[in-house]
Amino acid sequence: MPKSRTRRTLGAVSPADFQRLGDLRRMQAIAVGLLIGMAVVFVVSFVLQERYPWLGYVRAASEGGMVGALADWFAVTALFRHPLGIKIPHTNLISNKKDEIGEGLGSFVEENFLADEVVHEKLSQVSGARMAGTWLLERPNAERVGEMISSAGLGAITVLDDGDVRELIEVLVRRHMIEPEWGPLLGRAAESFVDGGHHEALLDIAAGRLEEWLVTHPEAFDRVVSSRLPSWVPSVVDKFVDTRLHAEAVKFAQSVAADPEHPFRIAVGKFLGDLARDLQEQERLQDQLEHFKHEVFDSPRIRALAASTWETARAALVAMLEDPASDLRVRLVNALQDFGHKLVDDSTLQYKIDVWVMGVVEHLVSRYRHDLAGVISETVQRWDAREAAEKIELQVGKDLQFIRINGTVVGSLAGLTIYTIATLVITPLIG
Repeated sequence: MPKSRTRRTLGAVSPADFQRLGDLRRMQAIAVGLLIGMAVVFVVSFVLQERYPWLGYVRAASEGGMVGALADWFAVTALFRHPLGIKIPHTNLISNKKDEIGEGLGSFVEENFLADEVVHEKLSQVSGARMAGTWLLERPNAERVGEMISSAGLGAITVLDDGDVRELIEVLVRRHMIEPEWGPLLGRAAESFVDGGHHEALLDIAAGRLEEWLVTHPEAFDRVVSSRLPSWVPSVVDKFVDTRLHAEAVKFAQSVAADPEHPFRIAVGKFLGDLARDLQEQERLQDQLEHFKHEVFDSPRIRALAASTWETARAALVAMLEDPASDLRVRLVNALQDFGHKLVDDSTLQYKIDVWVMGVVEHLVSRYRHDLAGVISETVQRWDAREAAEKIELQVGKDLQFIRINGTVVGSLAGLTIYTIATLVITPLIG
């Protein structure tokens, strides 16, 4: 029962397959109808040709039509199965030659579709970079690509092992922050800072904030000064000292802020310059700094820093990648559209990308051409022989029925022609 149902449907599963199956059955019915019609005409003409001699021509035409129809039925049927179930040699060709057909198809694709010149010619006719740029200019397309990139990023974050990431961060922090000596590096940085006069801006800010604080909080300054005076000093003297020192402090802050050549500024600059030089040259100071560095950044603290850094970064990345309205996603989409503009407007960039893509594709095709063809051969070899024949019959069977119909018509004409020549030419000659 399953076998007959499979043959009846020829493995059709989709609506398109059943449409093809219906077309095939209609063409088969037409071909069979012609054969039956020829048989009926043959019987009638054969019976009546003695009474009506002209029916000899009809009999010959119908006889030739039957022969042509049966011959082409046999030829078409022999491609897909044994005619009438009889295992006649050289029938059921597709099932028997399935593997050879697969190898031939693979070789055909390899030699005709994946040839170097074919691939090169096809790629040279298409500017993939410009097409991609035009496509990316449309906001929905850029958003779709951004969504794909975000999904890939989320997948990568999910796959990553937290312990491995923390270990990587710890290794990177140790390698790039802890292992290098800080003394010479900080010394060069401080030297560049001082030589560029950047400390002057910091002194301006510090002097301005100090003056502002002194003017705004005189009581706090007075309490600090009074607490330093001996207890036996009279309160009148305390008040005088506080007022005087407060005024001098305000004046000092104002003069430092106003005078670029103030001795305090010069002293700070000299101090920073000496510190920068000592950090680069004095081994004792460098050793002290290294000792301090290792005390601060010992292994447990590095692990804690790595863990907190990764957890914070991971949570922030997940939140931004999941939210289409996040700054990261919006900037990503804008960047994709900007890239699309460049691909459309910059012919040099187009050329570079097209040449690069062409080189990559040609290299891949050249290297894996045989493997791609092998996929076709191996896929066909894995097919069940009968199912393969049915699949092919379902695809091309309708067109093959025209062979049967044409065979009926051509056979009729051939039979009529042969009978006419025999009757009108050969018979008089030998009579």
